[in-house]
Amino acid sequence: MGPDADAAASARRADPFAPLTSDMLDVGDGHELYVESVGRSDGIPAIYLHGGPGSGCQPDHRRLFDPDRFCAVLFDQRGCGRSRPKGSREHNSTAHLIADMEKIRETFGFERWMVVGGSWGATLALAYAEAYPTRVSGVALRATFLGTRAEVETAFTVRLAQFYPALYEDFLSVLPPDERAQPVDAYWRRILDADPAVHGPAARAWHDTERALSEHKPGKTRLDLASLNVWRTLPATPFMEAHYFVNNSFMSEDQLLRNAGRLAGIPGMIVQGRYDLLCPPETSHALAKVWSTSELRVVEEAGHSLYDTGVRDAVMKSIADLASKIGR
Repeated sequence: MGPDADAAASARRADPFAPLTSDMLDVGDGHELYVESVGRSDGIPAIYLHGGPGSGCQPDHRRLFDPDRFCAVLFDQRGCGRSRPKGSREHNSTAHLIADMEKIRETFGFERWMVVGGSWGATLALAYAEAYPTRVSGVALRATFLGTRAEVETAFTVRLAQFYPALYEDFLSVLPPDERAQPVDAYWRRILDADPAVHGPAARAWHDTERALSEHKPGKTRLDLASLNVWRTLPATPFMEAHYFVNNSFMSEDQLLRNAGRLAGIPGMIVQGRYDLLCPPETSHALAKVWSTSELRVVEEAGHSLYDTGVRDAVMKSIADLASKIGR
C-alpha cells in the first residue's frame, strides 16, 4: 500500500462517510456516470437514487446509511451532477437509467440490493424493482411519485392555486395570455426551446415554484418576476424534468401501479409527508394498497422535502428497519 492509499484509508477511518470508491463508469451512448460507494465493502448492498429528474447525489445522502451495516452505492444519473456529458438529454430515458443500474450492480458484484429513493428517485426505484424484482432485496421510498403527467399537472395547477394563489398568479403571468389555458405544457415547451430568451425565464420560474411546493414552510411564496429575465446561472432540474415529463417519464399510462404485482414478496417502506403538495399521501396510500408487503409511515407536520422536520430521521429509520427485516 503506497502513501496515497495510506492517506485515503486514514481519511476513511476519520470520516466513516467518506467514499470507499469513486469512479466514472462508461455506460455507452456517450455517457459516463459518476458512481461512489460508502460504508463497508462487505456490508448490506444498497443503492440510492436521487430526485429531479436532473439533480444529483449530495454528500449528506451518504449519511442515510449506517456505515457499519451497509455498502451503499450512490450515482449521478445520466446528464446529472458529475456525470458526463453534463445536462445531456440524448439517450436519456427511464429504460436507460434502469439499464445503468444493472450495469452498476454487476460492476459491484451484488446479487441483490436494497433500492432507496425519494420523489423521482422513488419513481425510478419502483420502475427498476418491477423490471428486475429478483435483484431487489427491499425498497425504501420517500414521497411516492409514479411519474405521470397527471401528478405534475395537478401539483402545478390545482394544488398550487389552492394553497398559494398569489404564487399561481405569478406562475401564470410568466406565460403569454394565449398559453395560460395549459400552463404546464406551455412551460415544458418553453423550457425545451433552444432560445435562452425563451427557456431562461421559464426554467427559473418553474424551479422557484417547485421549491415553494416542496417545502412545508417555504422561505418564499412569490416569484421575483423582475429577476427572471436577468442573466444568472440556470438551474439544471427544469430541463431534465421537462424532457422526462413531456414524455410521460418514458412509461405507459399508470405503468407503475398496473405492474405493482411484480413487487409481491419484496419488503418495502414508504415514508410520506402529511402535507406534501408535490407527491401527496393519496399516491403512497394507493401504492401501499396494492403492495401488500410494504409499510406506509406518515410524517406529520412535514411536506415533500427530505429536510422537512422529521422526514430525514424517518427515512433513516425506514432504511435501518428494512435492513433488519431483510436480515430476518
